[in-house]
Amino acid sequence: MIHPDYWVLQDEQEKLLNRVNTPLTQPTGALFTRYTHPVLTRAHVPISWRYDLDASRNPHFLERLGVNATFNPGALYWQGMFILAVRLEGVDRKSVFALAKSPNGIDRFTFFGGPLIWEDLEPAETNMYDMRLVEHEDGFIYGIFCSEKADPLAAPGDTTAALAETGLVRTRDLKTWERLPNLKTNSPQQRNVVLHPTFIDGHYGFYTRPQDGFIETGSGGGIHFGLCQDINQPHIEKEWLVDGKAYHTISEMKNGQGPAPIFTEAGWLHIAHGVRQTAAGLRYVLYAFLTALEEPWRVIAKPGGYLLAPRGDERTGDVSNVLFTNGAILHEGTVYLYYASSDTRIHVATSPLEQVLDYVLHTPADLGRSLDCAETRRSLIEANQRLLDKEGRSS
Repeated sequence: MIHPDYWVLQDEQEKLLNRVNTPLTQPTGALFTRYTHPVLTRAHVPISWRYDLDASRNPHFLERLGVNATFNPGALYWQGMFILAVRLEGVDRKSVFALAKSPNGIDRFTFFGGPLIWEDLEPAETNMYDMRLVEHEDGFIYGIFCSEKADPLAAPGDTTAALAETGLVRTRDLKTWERLPNLKTNSPQQRNVVLHPTFIDGHYGFYTRPQDGFIETGSGGGIHFGLCQDINQPHIEKEWLVDGKAYHTISEMKNGQGPAPIFTEAGWLHIAHGVRQTAAGLRYVLYAFLTALEEPWRVIAKPGGYLLAPRGDERTGDVSNVLFTNGAILHEGTVYLYYASSDTRIHVATSPLEQVLDYVLHTPADLGRSLDCAETRRSLIEANQRLLDKEGRSS
């Protein structure tokens, strides 16, 4: 017999799933539209994924497999639906991947199909997370994620040291997934690796983030690019820098590619995250840049500063003051940017592609020094004053 409390929770969840997500009022000139509600939280996870519904086995109707958070989703527009590959983190800290879909990309997201499972080729792998979904021109949909295990070189008794590698799976139908061997590079550790969606001279291109340690980038750091000849035995011999970390910037500690770049006629549109140290801890923000169509590793435009930063309730959660993205969709001229706030919940922000490209191409770059930045701002003020004087208006 199904526990009667199930029907109470089911009614409450139905109201949540069908809630309309209205745009927030934005200041004039805002690049992205944010929305009133997160698109996915732990409360959206189906009740049958968390509770044993049998009243005899669960007489107090307790949550048997609790969910701590839903965050850092990959994204894909597929067969008329907006698809998210969600990092679903249990209360045991283990993350699994689960798919959710929406007809409009803004609300009515529902999980389907159950957690993703594939052949276990990495028996030492303890955790996996932050999947990027990439529809490649070879006909497969790839999932690229962080494959984490205990560091085999850790000192005796050190149960915190971890080793991050790049896991790869692929599918044609989002139902059956094939696990490929982990990507091999010359770096001790790799996180935030992303597959380029097209071939580069017959090779698979990867954006990487080589680093010396699990947390600290050390001599590595920065978004790199490398080529792989055989995706079935993925190996990158050489990585070269695309966009590096830099002192006293939003990326002075580290940075990493977010979703796969979006093709536009002006170039490949990249959205990434930058990390800096503050008195309150690490601060993660999002930023954008453009690379050349024929040389997707060559940056041709990069505005200074951040694209989106945590604000309001987004600043609180399991890991506060963090925005992170690994999923974006371009659909009918609109960019749908899916981002997590503070490792807790998932949001969407939208903007016309034309507007995003205007921002990337025409926003001044970070010149690196306060005095130079003051000159840039002074030039803008003086140009505006001349225009106001010409039209007989005051600032």
